[in-house]
Amino acid sequence: MEKLLFYLFGGIALLAAINVVALRRVFYSAISLIICLTALSGIYMMLAAPFIAAVQIIVYAGAIMVLFLFVIMLLDPFSASAGQDKKSYLKYAAIILGVVALSLLYPLLRAYDLAKAPRNPEIVAGGIGTVSHFGEVLFNEYLLPFEVISILILVAIIGTVVLAKRQS
Repeated sequence: MEKLLFYLFGGIALLAAINVVALRRVFYSAISLIICLTALSGIYMMLAAPFIAAVQIIVYAGAIMVLFLFVIMLLDPFSASAGQDKKSYLKYAAIILGVVALSLLYPLLRAYDLAKAPRNPEIVAGGIGTVSHFGEVLFNEYLLPFEVISILILVAIIGTVVLAKRQS
């Protein structure tokens, strides 16, 4: 059953990732990215990492994708001028690079066995992988970098809005 779920979530993530690149509309690509991130959280749940799965949904599929969609709507990719500068040779280069990447990844994926994946129950038993330990480390040792990054993201959002207002 575990293997079936892994292949299900992995297949959904793979198809959604392909859709991110293949779809013409940027908005639909962003929706496909949300589906991919959600499928990855299912894989994290199977790996007994519920906190990382929750963070994957809340932070990446939630907050970061809302910002992506906000920027997409702000830049207005649906206008007529956005679709004029298309390079047709880039499609062929992307297909060639994709085939090369898959041919390089195939031996690695073939050699990987999920049943032999390392699991370390001593780490979880010692409290290192728990939510409370993560919170203590984040808000005690790394409080300043955490706050600096949040301010940096806020400044970037404000800068994007100001630049977009100047153009319109």
